[in-house]
This record gives sequence, C-alpha cells and structure tokens, in this order.
Amino acid sequence: MASTPFPPPLPSSSLSRNTPFPSASPSLPSKFQKLSAREKEKERRDKERKEEVNRKIASKKAISIILRREATKAVIEKKRSRSGTNSKKLLPRTLLEALHERITALRWESALQVFELLREQLWYRPNTGMYIKLIVMLGKCKQPEKAHELFVAMQEEGCVVNHESYTALVSAYSRSGLFDKAFSLLEKMKNTNGCHPDVHTYSILIKSCLQVFAFDKVRDLLVDMETYGVQPNTVTYNTLIDAYGKAGRFEEMESTLVDMLSNRDCTPDVWTMNSTLRAYGASGQIDTMEKCYDKFTKSGISPTIKTFNILLDSYGKAKMFQKMGAVMEFMQKYYYSWTIVTYNVVIDAFARAGDLKQMEYIFRLMKSERIKPNCVTLCSLVRAYGRAGDKEMIKAVVRLIENSDILLDTVFFNCLADAYARVDCLAEMRGVLDMMEERKCKPDKVTINTMIRAFVNKGINDRRVQDLRDMIRR
Repeated sequence: MASTPFPPPLPSSSLSRNTPFPSASPSLPSKFQKLSAREKEKERRDKERKEEVNRKIASKKAISIILRREATKAVIEKKRSRSGTNSKKLLPRTLLEALHERITALRWESALQVFELLREQLWYRPNTGMYIKLIVMLGKCKQPEKAHELFVAMQEEGCVVNHESYTALVSAYSRSGLFDKAFSLLEKMKNTNGCHPDVHTYSILIKSCLQVFAFDKVRDLLVDMETYGVQPNTVTYNTLIDAYGKAGRFEEMESTLVDMLSNRDCTPDVWTMNSTLRAYGASGQIDTMEKCYDKFTKSGISPTIKTFNILLDSYGKAKMFQKMGAVMEFMQKYYYSWTIVTYNVVIDAFARAGDLKQMEYIFRLMKSERIKPNCVTLCSLVRAYGRAGDKEMIKAVVRLIENSDILLDTVFFNCLADAYARVDCLAEMRGVLDMMEERKCKPDKVTINTMIRAFVNKGINDRRVQDLRDMIRR
C-alpha cells in the first residue's frame, strides 16, 4: 500500500466548541413589605432545615460507627452502646442512601453490612426489589454463593420470588462460570409458575457463555429459546454479533445479522453498526467496513463518536492516514467533541507510524483540552519512544506518572520494561519491578520474560537473571 501524507495538524480551537451558559443573576426586590413576618418565617424554616441536617449527620455518624470495623453482631452492639445512638431508629433515607452508594460502587462486603443493619430497623419491611439489586451486585462481584444465600433469605422473609429474582441469580452463577448451576436454575424457572425465563434471562446466559467462548452452549440456548417460543430482541442479536465479530467468526456474525434483519420486531441500531464495523475494521477488511457503514447510515442509523473512533482506529492500523484525516475533518465540521478514546486512537496511530512530532502534537492538544491521559495513552507514548531509541523521552514519561495519580496496570509496566530494554537501560528496566511494587501492581510472565530476554541478549546471565527465573517459578 502506497503511503499517503498525514493530515494537517488540527487547530486546538476547532476541537472545543463548548461555551459556558451565561449566568443569570436574580434582580433584587425594590420594596420590603411585612419584613418582620417574613424574617420570622425564614427563621422557622432555617431552624427546621438545620434540625433535619443534624438528624441526617447523626444518623450517618451512627452508621459509620457501627460499621467501622468488625462486621459481627457483638461488635456492632458494642459500637452501638458506645455511640449512645439507638441504631434501630436510624433515618430510612440516610440508611437507604448508604446502601445505594455501596451497591453502585460494588462494595459488596460493606453493602451487606448496611443491609443487615437495615433489617434491624423498626420500620424495615422485606422488599423483593432490594434483594434483587443486592443479588445483581454480588453477581458482578463474582460472589455467587453469597447471592444464593440472599435468594434463600428473601424466600424466608416471605418476599415474592419472580422471574426477575431468578434471573438475577442465574446471572450471578453464569458471570462466575458456574454454568451447570445456571442451566439447572433455568430448568427450574421453566417449571415454576410466574417465573418462566424471558428474553432477558436468555440474553444474560448467552452473554456469559460468549465471554468464555462457549459457542456450543450458545447454540443450545438459541435452540432452547426457539423451542419455548422466546424471541430474541435487539440486545440479544447485538450481543451475538459483537462476540462473533471479536472472535473472527464472520460467517456466524453475518448469519446472525441476516436473522436480525428478517425479524420484524428487531431493528438494527447504532450498536449493531458499531459491532459490525469494529469486526471488519479490526481484521483489516476496510472495503467491507466502508460498505457496511454506507448501508447502515443510508438505512437511517446515525453514527456516534464511538463509530468515528472505530473508523479512526481501523484506518490508523491499516496506515490509511488520508482517510483518517477525512474522518477527523468530518468530526470537526459537525462539532463532534473528541473523547479520551479518540485521542488515544489518533496518538497510537501516529506512534505506530513513527511520526513522533504528530504524536506529541496530539498529546499536547489533549492536555490543553483538559483531558487526562490514561494508561492506554502512556503505553502508546512509551512504545513509540522505545522504538525510536529515545531514552530521555521515556524518562520524561516516567516523571509524568510520578507526579500524577494516573491508574497504571501491568500492561503499561510491560511496555515500559520493553522500552528500557530497547534503549539498553537495564538498571532502569530492573527498577520497573520496584515501581510496580510501589503501585501495588503484580508483574506477570511477560514482565519477567521481557527482562530475562534483555539481559541474555547482552550476554548477562548472573544473579539478576536467576532471581527473575525464580520469580517465574514462584
């Protein structure tokens, strides 16, 4: 493929079209009538608000004190006596907010402690919806046994067990790969009145099977759905198309897309388009990707920023920089604001091409737009400087992360170790292990093997190499 020129640098102003809303200042009243009466009413309302705030603060303090350390009942009782607060009379709103915050943050241990405290309240009434939220959370946290315990407790408290609660438990089992239990529960649902599985139940199971490439189980589920008259919906089809595309199973992906188009109740949407474009683009089938884009957009589906990120990434990896520039110009023309993903895709494209000047320009532009770089950004920079043999710029990236709170992972440190190895900075490369320990990030086989290979290539086979080999064995 003949190389094409890079697009011209994008001006900083063109990527930031957001203008602040004008502030509205309320006009002051010209007359003050019945001032004393108003002041009294205001004082009364202020007093009530202050009392309400104080009650909430006291209630939150009580929760904090009771749940601060041990989760056992004896310790909770001890804390309660120390605080001097009757923990059976905590405010419902405060306690429910505390529970919701922990569920949202997937802090399952703390959430269960708050839930136990909630069950002790005088005003507590068993609620099926609350149990379902907790079971779903435990499923996401890979705690299926805890989810089953809650499912049993829900029944013991007299809550109505419906297909939603069964589906939540099915999800908890399938997310942890316990497919035997999940499928057993599915059969139980079929034989329980009012709890028959629906398309949501099957879609959850299909997604879990696809995540571990259990395509045979997926086929069984699709047959099962057809047997019991459960029609797939758009979410089901999108899940299948996305998974088949990522696995490179294009025949099955295309067959699923045809089935979707033949189903009158299912209409392809932007998720369908993005999954299809990503599959073809990632495999280098650019012509097919472009034809699909035309067909989807002509059918009335509007692209999103995610669509353009997929196009940019595909063109970048295919080194089709002129088409990358066309996409960026289109985004600029129609005011699509760049996201962290957009910047990462473009930075990586220039990094792969070895155009450090353009890469650094986009990185500066990213910072000027107040978009914080992440681990993906730094990996692209370090790889590019390693390939270019620029040890000073590698160290500059390290100084950047030392003065920031960017969350780093093993992949980044593997890139950093490889970059140091390329520029013959073996001491700094070995020091990456200390950096990982400081960041509480565990090295993997790639980390260690990269370092061993760097030492051996330089004819070094001393105690340092032996220590690294011992690390692999451990």
